[in-house]
Amino acid sequence: MAPPVVPAVFHLRRARDLIDRHFAEPLDLDAMATAAGFSRYHFARGFKEAYGETPGQYLTRRRVERAQDLLRSANLTVTEICHLVGFSSLGSFSSTFARLVGASPTEYRRVHVARGAAMVPGCFAMAWGRPGGGTGSGGTGSGGTAIGEKPDGGTPA
Repeated sequence: MAPPVVPAVFHLRRARDLIDRHFAEPLDLDAMATAAGFSRYHFARGFKEAYGETPGQYLTRRRVERAQDLLRSANLTVTEICHLVGFSSLGSFSSTFARLVGASPTEYRRVHVARGAAMVPGCFAMAWGRPGGGTGSGGTGSGGTAIGEKPDGGTPA
């Protein structure tokens, strides 16, 4: 009996999930293609066909979306946010952000702060964004939970 045929989009979704999880890290086409199990050229063509944008465009858009969240809610400088979301150059971050959003990062923040958006302290946002730094990443040192689990003895850790 032949193994079931798995649609290509299933494999492409693995690469898209990799981008979603590791958008702040340097990702190249080879790493994304490896996650999908394709050659880099087959992957790039298939990704664009399936999702309507190239893997690089998708990665950039995810980084800008995360930057928008941080600009609305975190008390961090634009430069700190630029590096937290995976850009290495403030100039390329600002121009890309303005092209995709229609406003500079500073202007975007000003508009949302004027609406009364609450700001998260920068130290918390920086620790949360660091791999293994927030409870969402499982890096609390207590088994991945926000509150230390009780050992077998029944007393808190």
